[in-house]
Amino acid sequence: MKRIDELKAGVAVIILNGEKQVLLQKRADVKLWGIPSGHIEIGETVSEAAIREVKEETNLDIKIKKLIGVYSEPNSQVFAYPNGKVVHFITTCFLAEITGGELRRNSDESLEIKFFSPDNLPQDLLKMHPRWLKDALSNREMAFIR
Repeated sequence: MKRIDELKAGVAVIILNGEKQVLLQKRADVKLWGIPSGHIEIGETVSEAAIREVKEETNLDIKIKKLIGVYSEPNSQVFAYPNGKVVHFITTCFLAEITGGELRRNSDESLEIKFFSPDNLPQDLLKMHPRWLKDALSNREMAFIR
């Protein structure tokens, strides 16, 4: 196994609009598209972290609809940052609906934010995100553990 510097708990939130398009952000740190996601801060729950991250990155208010899965597999959850740090994430992924707010880039963490059809996703997408989206669109009742 390659060198891993840290283990972090993260959240990801899949948000679909009325046309079943998925909301993606182009991340400033790696210049790749991805599902809104981030770290859980000390003292907050995974759902609180998900709601906060979406608000910070998109200015949208959301309601968690269901747990999609918990992802920890090293082949997709080990992420090398441009500064050389290698982090293994354990990510809790949710499906959420928009309850308010106006979509806009709300922080320096995002270069762009927009909806995409699941059949026409950007080529420069973070490697683990297609799996999360596929799992979310499967309409499976039970959460995935991968």
